[in-house]
Amino acid sequence: MSGTGTLFLVSTPIGNLGDMTPRGIELLKSADLIAAEDTRNSIKLLNHFGIHTPMTAYHEFNRFDKADFLVSEMLSGKNVACITDAGTPGISDPGEVLVRKAVDAGIPVSAAPGASAAVTALVISGLPTRRFRFEGFLPKEKKERKQVLSEVADGTATLVFYEAPHRLKETLAVLLAALGDRQAAVCRELTKVHEQVMRCSLSEAVRFFEQEEPRGEYVLVIRGRDPEELREEEQASWEALSVPEHVAFYEAQGLDRKEAMKRAAKDRGVSKREIYAELIGQ
Repeated sequence: MSGTGTLFLVSTPIGNLGDMTPRGIELLKSADLIAAEDTRNSIKLLNHFGIHTPMTAYHEFNRFDKADFLVSEMLSGKNVACITDAGTPGISDPGEVLVRKAVDAGIPVSAAPGASAAVTALVISGLPTRRFRFEGFLPKEKKERKQVLSEVADGTATLVFYEAPHRLKETLAVLLAALGDRQAAVCRELTKVHEQVMRCSLSEAVRFFEQEEPRGEYVLVIRGRDPEELREEEQASWEALSVPEHVAFYEAQGLDRKEAMKRAAKDRGVSKREIYAELIGQ
């Protein structure tokens, strides 16, 4: 679209100002407008790097109306840089709405990657990193929170959550009840002078914070389910069924007898011939 500006998502340090990238600084200097989650916090960053670009507040409570305003500015040719209080915009913050509206309007969107609390905590946690699931902040509403935890409870990927200090104790207790006593890393003050990583079980974390008052923003990294343990549980559940019940389970899903027998044999780790023998001998 001729004459259209660009939306730049600029990552900012999560604690240590030395983590600000040169490209990020240059984009903030060259933009026509900076959309900041909290202008009072962001002005410290801008002053530190000698950035004098005008700012406008873009946060949780004005994210829809202000996004429309910012889109109109970009459609008129202005370049907008979006920043969050700390980390990568669009991750657990209103930048997600702005990106969606910009994309829908045909506006180019680009990112200057940098700090992310979730990835930083994950890589120093000591827990598996090949597969992970980021859930951000758990919902406050109990029913919705229960639904989220039921979805992730049997997953094998490492789990990553954000949490505020005033909710940490409750969240740790909820995670322990929903997920069991798993290994975890409780991370706070990442990249700052008093960075802390507590590697422990969830039950140990619950006991620790019964005595210590949480301070600062937290990232919780929790080990996923053990794949072998899951396989053993699944095997036990199949073996609790008789062979006819097992085959009938698949037939009830619309499979013919031959395919149902094949599936049952695979589940039970036996040959299809053994399943057939069981069926004709019932």
